[in-house]
Amino acid sequence: MTTISVPLRKKQEEQLEGLIKSGVGSSRADVMRRALERLSEEEAVAAVLRAEQEIAEKKVLRGDLKKLLKKMP
Repeated sequence: MTTISVPLRKKQEEQLEGLIKSGVGSSRADVMRRALERLSEEEAVAAVLRAEQEIAEKKVLRGDLKKLLKKMP
């Protein structure tokens, strides 16, 4: 496991400690790991929603991929 050092503002440190006290995580490291996992999940959901929006706006390529690639510069 890799260890990193991350400078936090006072408010962020207070938020981190508050999350530990409220039981979100058992330690600073645990809360930070959970936060990273949550951010990754949110980014994945956002990517799917963007893709769905592009489909709805007809901003997608359709057809034979090899033929489409040949048309590209």
